[in-house]
Formats: sequence, structure tokens, C-alpha cells
Amino acid sequence: MKLFGFSKRERIRRQKEFLAVLKKGKKWQTSHFVIFLKPNTQSCTRLGIRVGRDVGKAVKRNRVKRLIREFFRLHKYELPVGHDVVIMVKKDATSLSYHQVCKELSQVLCQRKR
Repeated sequence: MKLFGFSKRERIRRQKEFLAVLKKGKKWQTSHFVIFLKPNTQSCTRLGIRVGRDVGKAVKRNRVKRLIREFFRLHKYELPVGHDVVIMVKKDATSLSYHQVCKELSQVLCQRKR
């Protein structure tokens, strides 16, 4: 396994798992994201991303998802271990640069490490 890869076991893929994090997880809001964090039974941190159609066309939605995945891939060792993270994107997040995404997400997630 690559050190900074993003493997399938690090992804939240089922709707049932998404809903569990959304209902039972802790919630934080930033100006561009809503972040949910819930402990899981696995030894790795998993990521799920939700970007609604109201954010923009597919090109803009995919760009935001790529930026979030890149943040997770490079910072996963600074995040709390054994948690599920779901990040919901707000409408005005499409104009953000990678550094702005990093700054906003690390303020919430990297401080939660235990």
C-alpha cells in the first residue's frame, strides 16, 4: 500500500454508512463545509464527500471533490485515527483554491486528533 495513497478501504461508499455518520457523528461548520466525524470500528480513517447539484455543474463539483480528496490523502496521518469523516460542500466552495481548502479543513480536523 502506498504511504500517501487513497485506497478503497479508506472511502465511505455505502449510503447506510453515510447516514450513520450524518445522524450519530459530531458536526462542525465552516464557511464552505459541514464536517461530520464519528468513531468507527476499523483501524483507519475513512472519508466520504457529499456535493449537491446546487453547488454547480459537474466540472465544479468534481474539482471540489478532487481538492478534498487531495487534502485527505496528504493529511490523513494528522487526522484522528479510527474515525469516519463526511464532508458536505456548501454552494460557494467552488471558487476556493487548494490552499484555502487545506486551511479551512485543517482548522477543524487536524485539531481533533487524539
